[in-house]
Amino acid sequence: MNTKDFKFDLPVELIAQTPIKRRDQSRLLCIDKRTGGIRHRRFFELPELMRDGDCLVLNNSRVMPARLIGRRETGGAVEVVILRDAGAAAAGGPKGGSCVWECLVRPGRKARIGTRLVFGEEELTAVVVSETDSGNRLIQFNFKGTFDEVLGRLGKMPLPPYIHEELQDSERYQTVYSEVSGSAAAPTAGLHFTKGLIDEIGARGVKLCHITLHVGLGTFRPVKTELVEGHVMHAEYFIIPDETAAEVNRTKSEGGRVIAVGTTSCRALESCADESGDISAFSGFTDIFIYPGYEFKCIDGLITNFHLPESTLIMLVSALAGRENTLHAYSEAIRERYRFYSFGDACFIT
Repeated sequence: MNTKDFKFDLPVELIAQTPIKRRDQSRLLCIDKRTGGIRHRRFFELPELMRDGDCLVLNNSRVMPARLIGRRETGGAVEVVILRDAGAAAAGGPKGGSCVWECLVRPGRKARIGTRLVFGEEELTAVVVSETDSGNRLIQFNFKGTFDEVLGRLGKMPLPPYIHEELQDSERYQTVYSEVSGSAAAPTAGLHFTKGLIDEIGARGVKLCHITLHVGLGTFRPVKTELVEGHVMHAEYFIIPDETAAEVNRTKSEGGRVIAVGTTSCRALESCADESGDISAFSGFTDIFIYPGYEFKCIDGLITNFHLPESTLIMLVSALAGRENTLHAYSEAIRERYRFYSFGDACFIT
């Protein structure tokens, strides 16, 4: 399968630069994965589209203020975006000490192994300890207090590269149900939910449960190999709790639908599903790559935003809805002037 099969032309003015005023007022393009039929709705109408006995699975990961502006100890500005805990400590960390994270560094050529970095008034210092195969850096940070506290004071929200406007309220790049800090980007399908909408969905007999998948910036990278099969996915850390696994399995056994909110929830569930569609509680990394030809084992539907051309995300959507159906729906969304990408409108595929 060729990567260019997932290319489409998007007018630049349709790339949403700011969040809509009210989260649930975004548009919702409903796609029938069997027929390719589409309907135009609003996100606040989602409860009407759910059924008693369905299970909605949300990713409760919270975006870290992961963008740090500092300087090299020898002089010169540096930008560091924290991507993934390399295992020395969790983001909350011990009170005082150090932790090691995989980071994106600009300018990378100035961040050789052994380079020392300073942030703020030296309340956070760091040293580059190694370079990854992808060109990122492993950096050891040294701090007092907790790493979360230091990031809260010094860090900025790491918005995607296609967003050029300043975000006035950082909470608009968080879901209202975010709890577990660790993402370098938001699980954007969840940005449309309000607490009131969640309550309304639950009141209709829909079960809501959570997974955690910490999103890395690799999610925004286009596939650069000519053939889809040649692409190597970035690994992301995720957790499926016991209670979520039990609820998903109960839903499937009783004939309900499992609806993933976002490609992150989808990938977590499919990573842990057996051939019958049952899932098990799990914590660890996934690099599952879902593209057309993949047979879904667990999910029956997906709520997701509109994605970049030639990205792994549009390939996942095409695996569920069909490539032709997906590209037709995207063409219709462009014709109808939907808003695209992280702060844009949503799709509901069933």
